[in-house]
Amino acid sequence: MSTSPTRELSVAASPSTPFGDDGGTARWAGLRWAVPSFVTVAALIAIWQVYVTSSGVRPQVLPSPLRVVQQGWAHRDEIGSHAAATLQVTLIGFAVSLSLAWVLAVVVDFSPWLRRALVPLFVASQTVPVVAIAPLMIIWFGFGLLPKILVVALVTFFPMAIGLIEGFAAADRDAGALLRSMGASRLQVFRYVRLPSALPRFFTALRIGITYAVVGAVFAEYVGASVGLGIYMNLQKNSFRTDLVLAAVLVAAVLSIALYLSTFAIERLVAPWSRAQNRSRRD
Repeated sequence: MSTSPTRELSVAASPSTPFGDDGGTARWAGLRWAVPSFVTVAALIAIWQVYVTSSGVRPQVLPSPLRVVQQGWAHRDEIGSHAAATLQVTLIGFAVSLSLAWVLAVVVDFSPWLRRALVPLFVASQTVPVVAIAPLMIIWFGFGLLPKILVVALVTFFPMAIGLIEGFAAADRDAGALLRSMGASRLQVFRYVRLPSALPRFFTALRIGITYAVVGAVFAEYVGASVGLGIYMNLQKNSFRTDLVLAAVLVAAVLSIALYLSTFAIERLVAPWSRAQNRSRRD
């Protein structure tokens, strides 16, 4: 019975899916990882609340956690509208950065000369501080959406591009040689060997980049914007509303954590074998 070359290549080179993965065990491992973090955060908040209550420090200097939550809830509509604007900038800028990272990483993987030419430039780009770039973006492109998108893209591009480039380079050479001996083209080797092997590193870089994205968006808005959590923090700071500044910081942190956790769901759908590999390394 004959088998198609594509099926042979996929069976020979694609990583296997952990069908026997115990969902209950994975959930228990996740809880064991999360509980110490929750306990630590709760202890720090309790210490903060006790200190503010016992010391009598003014709310303009250091509000209590309870006051931050109360005032944040009281101004939830205003903070929510600014958070929506920040989330929009974050997602658009990150999408631009993600697209560029994939395109350039694939081009670099197919051309060793471009790898030697571009990777040092990627590294050099990280020596330029965002503090210097963001005001220039405002000067060049105004106070609209474009400069903030560019800042987010610049902040998040490097980890994803390098993660993909290094992931492609770390592919199993023996598997690539096996496919070439079966008559596979360079594109087929890339599809069935280099691309799957790069996904675990890519998702690690994706998690780093998505947290940087929110920080970059807030900073760009802080420098110059009409709406967003960054400009909201700046305005409330000038009004000595430290409680609302911290409430906005809390919302930005929640956005970062939510986006970070979403990458695990995407990884589970796109590369289910990656979690099994990471678990085996830890074991």
